[in-house]
Parts: sequence; C-alpha cells; structure tokens
Amino acid sequence: MTVDPETPDPQSPNEPQAAPTGTQISCSRNLPGWLANNGAGIVFTSYQSGIVYFVGVQPNGGLSIHQTGFPRAMGLCAQRQRIYLASHAQIWRMENMLREGEFANNQYDVCYVPRNAQTTGDVDAHEIAVEPSGRIIFVNTSYSCLATVDPIHGFKPLWQPPFITKLAPEDRCHLNGLAMENGEARYVTAVSRSDSVSGWRDRRGEGGVLIDVQQDRVLTDKLSMPHSPRLHNNQLYALNSGRGHLVRIDRQTGAAEEVAFLPGFVRGLAFHNNHAIATLSLPRDQSFAGLELEDELQKRDADPWCGVQIIDLATGNVVEWLRLDGEIRELFDVAVLPDVRCPLAVSPLAPEFAGTVTMADPD
Repeated sequence: MTVDPETPDPQSPNEPQAAPTGTQISCSRNLPGWLANNGAGIVFTSYQSGIVYFVGVQPNGGLSIHQTGFPRAMGLCAQRQRIYLASHAQIWRMENMLREGEFANNQYDVCYVPRNAQTTGDVDAHEIAVEPSGRIIFVNTSYSCLATVDPIHGFKPLWQPPFITKLAPEDRCHLNGLAMENGEARYVTAVSRSDSVSGWRDRRGEGGVLIDVQQDRVLTDKLSMPHSPRLHNNQLYALNSGRGHLVRIDRQTGAAEEVAFLPGFVRGLAFHNNHAIATLSLPRDQSFAGLELEDELQKRDADPWCGVQIIDLATGNVVEWLRLDGEIRELFDVAVLPDVRCPLAVSPLAPEFAGTVTMADPD
C-alpha cells in the first residue's frame, strides 16, 4: 500500500529537518530510542501553522516526523486506531486504514485518514475528549462552555462555569482545558472568572481557575493562565502556563505543587509510563508580557522554546525533547499513540486525499 507523505522524514535522529515553512526540527539524541523502548508514537498540533506532527521511529532507527495539514489544528483525543481533532470550524475523526500486518510505504505501521468532519462553525474549540458512548465533548472557548456536536446545529451546550451568566460568543473567561475521569468530564481550566467579553485578557497574571465540573466548584483560583488539566494515576496535573510550570494539584485543597519548570508557554499535556509530555510555545509578541514566566526565564538565563519536552515525573527532569526553530512559534496539544512505531496521516488538503481509497471486508 502506497501513500505519499507530504514531507520527507529525516535520515538521522538528530539531523535538523526543514519544514515547508522553513522551520528547523531537531531532537535529543535518544528520543527515537525512548519512543521505541516505550512502544509509542507522539502526535502534536500547531494551530498557527495548521500542521499536525506525527512523530515515530523509522525502520533504520532514525526519527520519523510526518507533517499533515489541518486548518487551525487544536485539541487532540488519540488512540492507536482513531484520532479526533478540533480544527477551525470542524471536528475531525480520523481512522487507521491499515489492517494488522500492513504497512504504508513499507515503513508506516498506522495511516490515519479523515473519515468524518462535523461542522461546528468557528467556536474556537480547544481541547476535546470522547465519552465511552462515543459522544464528543469539546471546550467551546468562544461560548465559555463544554459542548457536544449536534446533527443539526453547530453545537449543543452541556455545562458552563457557575460564574458564566450567559452563553454568548464573547470568550469571557477563556475556558480552555478538559480532564476526563471514568469517561466523564471532571475538571476544566480557565484564565479567570470573568463574565464579560474578553474579560480574561486583563487578568492573565493571576486568578486562573481549575474547576471541578461535577461539583460546580472552583478548586483553585491561584494559577496563571492554566491549561491542560489531566488525571494520571489518580493524581491531578495541570500546566500553570503563565509561570511555566507543570504542577500537581491536591484534589481536596487545590494546593499546587511544582513538578518541573518548562522554558516556554506550555499548552498540551499527555502521560506515558510515568512520564509527562508537554508542548511549549514562544511568547506571542507582547501578549504574554508581564507574566511570571518572563521572570523565571531571566532568573535561569534561558530562552523560550517551541517544541515538545518529556519529563520524568519521579525527578522532574526533562529526559528527551524535540525543538522547532524558525517560523513556527506556537503549538497547542499533544497526545500519545500507544503501540505505534511509525505514524502517517493523510491531510484533507493534500492531492492524494481523494485517491486514498480502501474497501472494508464484506459481511
């Protein structure tokens, strides 16, 4: 089975790769080994460039990076066989079209093909999850609520923060992150408690909230631009993005414990084998000016990153990394592809999209 990837894979684990936009991609020496030893690939998104990056290991042991175009690529919900992706005005479902033992281009062990696109309209969908029933839940940032798709309308609201008095396309509190527990929405993050149009923009430095959805309770309001709440081994984590930290949050008191400092504006968090995987972005002009993140970088004499870092939860050390230098400055979300070695995907924008046809086995 042949599917032409849109960009070539690098030939060496550490050789910089030129992306279509002129961005150079480099990685830590043992990133391919870490992926192989942990039996996983990684997928992450850049809404700025409209690219989804699939990272794995080539048959020769080198790093594989495949880039696939989706307009304003944002939140991910990924499994080995299926990926959901929030993008501009649509939520996509992609399926692995390869059967057991099949390979695309003699090296890719999964090949994700878009099979459904649910049009929501431009609601600035951020993070996304799927219930065991198959119902999609996404963070509708524009309307300050959790929502699901609807066969007739753009979306159906499911829940809103207790301080939001009206569902309006005003991005009042910048609701952005979603954590699931036992198949249900459990925690969300927002930049503030604001209940007026774009009110969060003047409250980026402090007052960031993490909310228990099931109890309608603000667990803490001591964060700075928080993102990406996640439950891992029954512990609650989040990214305290305005300060540059991965934090562990006490589920009873809301107290935040710093696990690791990450040199960039962090959004996107996944876990695998007692490691956290986070995506980092560069500051956006002056929009992040005045955040404690700036002071933390100066204190460490460090420059901000755009890329992916893998953190050992036992030590807080960054053990592996992938870095993007050049025109791509902002990433959004990251997910682990379990039991995947070398992933590939087909873009709905690519010439080969219409010609990628497979047939199901007859009943």
